[in-house]
Amino acid sequence: MEERTRRPRIADVAREAGVSKTAVSFAFNSPARLAPETASRIRDVADALGYRPHPVARMLTQRHTHTVGVLTPQALSVIFSNPFFGAFSEGVALAAEQEGYALHFISPLRGSLARAMGRATVDGVVAIGLSADHPEVEQIRAAGLPLVMVDSSALQDLPFIEIDDEGGARAAAEHLLQLGHRDLLIVGVEPPSPGARLEPDGVMGRRMRGYVGALADKGLELPPHAFVVAPASIEGGIAAMRRAMEDGYHPSGVLVMSDAMAIGVLRAAREMGLRVPEDLSVVGFDDIDISQHTNPPLTTVHQPIRQKGESAVRLLLSVVERRDLHPEPIRLETRLIIRGSTGPAPRRRQEVDRVRS
Repeated sequence: MEERTRRPRIADVAREAGVSKTAVSFAFNSPARLAPETASRIRDVADALGYRPHPVARMLTQRHTHTVGVLTPQALSVIFSNPFFGAFSEGVALAAEQEGYALHFISPLRGSLARAMGRATVDGVVAIGLSADHPEVEQIRAAGLPLVMVDSSALQDLPFIEIDDEGGARAAAEHLLQLGHRDLLIVGVEPPSPGARLEPDGVMGRRMRGYVGALADKGLELPPHAFVVAPASIEGGIAAMRRAMEDGYHPSGVLVMSDAMAIGVLRAAREMGLRVPEDLSVVGFDDIDISQHTNPPLTTVHQPIRQKGESAVRLLLSVVERRDLHPEPIRLETRLIIRGSTGPAPRRRQEVDRVRS
């Protein structure tokens, strides 16, 4: 049987170059610790022998994996069903690839985010949608891993990226109010864990402030039954709209905290025989790609989703590579995009009620 060719080892390079194995390791991982001519000679010998450092061994030596972790509070099967996360991930991937980093998506492992985080080998973490007091945030900080928070309540000692949630929500509510709508329904995103409270400084809290602030400017107050929460999905939007109608609330306008949910609201309205925007106006939030192709096209608050993902990785790597240990937070702007899903409030309430019956 033909003898299998043995892969060159570090000991072979050391013997041929007349140096120690430690010197060979330095030549590849810490060349500044050797004289330039020595490091160059060792690498020349290694090339001649066909030696390449083992990637895992090199990672352990350098304590650098060239991998960015993206931490999400929900299962990847749930997260990736939301077009928002797909667009965010595009931005993350673009920045990571340009900087020579791989990606590791970290989601709950058998229901435990802590278990998944404990098995992740990464240089730093982008955490999206986690509250500042989430246990895994403390776990990452205690481990000394660089961390960037996205769409969360801000921590003063951590870099973070957010958008003008409050301003975008206010613009959405003002748009419906200017069209004469007064009976409004707000559809919020259900927290990832049961019993979780609404964080005043979190995404939903900021958007609520925008909606409620616009109403207050008109001397209006949101009744308790005019706010419902559901999962951030098309199915969640359908369920939220049905629940409101079954509870006897008949809004003329709906403000939705995600486009995926808003698409569900449009579908539920159509199933109930409501015309959009003649009977019901709907405003989403995100401006995902499909929002301009719904029937009718969705009025929504645009946020730069891909830019958010790209900026999160670049902000993280500025800390990982020690270019900037205390980077400034990034706040991205929003703007209202008016399309066909909004129109003047119905003039004759009786006609609308007849359509709903």
